[in-house]
Amino acid sequence: MYKIAFDTFGCRLNQAETATLHDRFRARGYEVTGIVEEADLFVVNTCTLTSQAAAKCRRRIRSAIRRNPDACVAAIGCYAQTDAAALAQIEGLDYIVGTADKLRLAEIIDVPVKLPSPQIIHAETTTTTFTIDGAGYYPSNTRANIKVQEGCDFVCAFCLIPRSRGRARSRQFDDIVREATMLAASGHRELVVTGVNIGTYRDGRYRLPDVLTALGDIDGLDRVRLSSIEPTTISDTIVRQMESGTGKLCPYLHVPLQSGDDGVLAAMRRRYTAAQYRGFIENAAARVPNLGLGTDVIVGFPGEDSHAFQRSAEVIQSLPYTHVHVFSFSARPRTSAYAMAGRVEPGVIRMRSEQMHRLAESRKAEYYAAQKNHRLRVLCETRGRGTTYYGFADNYVRVRVNSENDVRNKLIAVRATGVSIEESGNNLVVTAVRVGREAA
Repeated sequence: MYKIAFDTFGCRLNQAETATLHDRFRARGYEVTGIVEEADLFVVNTCTLTSQAAAKCRRRIRSAIRRNPDACVAAIGCYAQTDAAALAQIEGLDYIVGTADKLRLAEIIDVPVKLPSPQIIHAETTTTTFTIDGAGYYPSNTRANIKVQEGCDFVCAFCLIPRSRGRARSRQFDDIVREATMLAASGHRELVVTGVNIGTYRDGRYRLPDVLTALGDIDGLDRVRLSSIEPTTISDTIVRQMESGTGKLCPYLHVPLQSGDDGVLAAMRRRYTAAQYRGFIENAAARVPNLGLGTDVIVGFPGEDSHAFQRSAEVIQSLPYTHVHVFSFSARPRTSAYAMAGRVEPGVIRMRSEQMHRLAESRKAEYYAAQKNHRLRVLCETRGRGTTYYGFADNYVRVRVNSENDVRNKLIAVRATGVSIEESGNNLVVTAVRVGREAA
């Protein structure tokens, strides 16, 4: 029996694909380990979104080779697709497998042995609908991710995704339902719908709202959650599904802003103005009770002056966000932004990033504080000390609750009593007390 270890960088989509590989290698008799030194095969599922992400992938690969020089090492996914030549310079790396072939890794590596030089495997992606055999393996998570879509046709100026993952394509509707049913049967009570641009999902007559409805009909599944979704692709049907409060779709939207300045948005090739974005978010927040909101914002994009940055800050300040992911602009080769004039000085980018992070923390603190006295449904995921349990509410706030019974992987009703800061990690958490029995 061989042992395999995985390290996954980047998005939920990468996590979903790693879970699929877990399943496929286990079917071939591999034992999954979290210890690099034990592994016969070490797989790094890479990210190329920013130069920092790419550098982290390279460091992780080199570290694994140093710690276990006899292990077969494979770099797969986005960075392996866009920068195979850079990865090939790493001595001791055995496989470099691009996007189209990475889910075939268990077939490609029949026996995990060291190679004299890295084998590079790249193929063209297609635009046809696809299926994924089996079901993702998540040994320690109550939530599971389900991939419904791949690739993107939007081609934003800063983004390498169209080069790393190809054109937009969707997963066959029946295959999504099949895997989701298997994941629910294996004990996962929440599914996170993920992809590159999930709002563009299309398989014949089926659209994303149809997927959400079908997932909500699966026995044993309590919650369905959307991952990041573009503002121009969210149908009113999805907002109505959240607004009704009667189904399983969680009242949470992660909608990238990227900039609050129309000039910067146009240079980014985003498909909305700041006013259009604000109008959508305000409409959704007014209709969906206690809606959780997340966003992404880029600071330091070429041409962003102090006024443009301030407009971004004003949008963040004025909307009820609970999660704001701040990205410092990273000039990626082979994107149109790479050669743009008006580069912002690194020191200015750092300063603006720090300001935006402080603003993001204050927005989160305000949202968490506003949860006091709200009744929330919490899926408990982990146990802390004694009778303490942690989980996430429907609106994706993190909650701590005490229970004499083991409530891991249980959906329970609580009343929020306040907010505290965790001793380890300095993270905010809503404190709560139980007000009912867990869901059956």
